[in-house]
Amino acid sequence: MKLHEVISALNPDVICGGDGEREISGVITGDLLSFIIGEAKEGEIWVTIQVHLNVSAVAVLKELPMLILASGRVPSKELADKCQEENIAIVVVEESAYEVCAKLHKLMNT
Repeated sequence: MKLHEVISALNPDVICGGDGEREISGVITGDLLSFIIGEAKEGEIWVTIQVHLNVSAVAVLKELPMLILASGRVPSKELADKCQEENIAIVVVEESAYEVCAKLHKLMNT
C-alpha cells in the first residue's frame, strides 16, 4: 500500500505530505522514543501522541515515511519544519491511537 492511499483512507489533517508513492510496510505505535528506536522497521507508519522535534530524529533514523499524530495532537513548528525538510508525512487525526490503529489494520489487511 502506498502512503497516499493511507492518507486518502484516513481523511486526516495533512501537515506535511511526504512522498505519496512510498510503500508502507506496516504500522508501529508508541510514545516512548527508545521503544520506537528498538522496534520500528523501515517503511512503517508511526502512530504517536508525541509532537516535539526529537520525533523527527527517530523517524529519520528508522526511515519511517509517516507520522500519524493521534488524539488531535498538533506538531510543534520545529517538528513540522524538520519533517517537511526530510520528506516525512505528518497527519493529525482526532481518533485515539487505538482507534486509528484499528482502522489501519483493517485497511492494510483487506
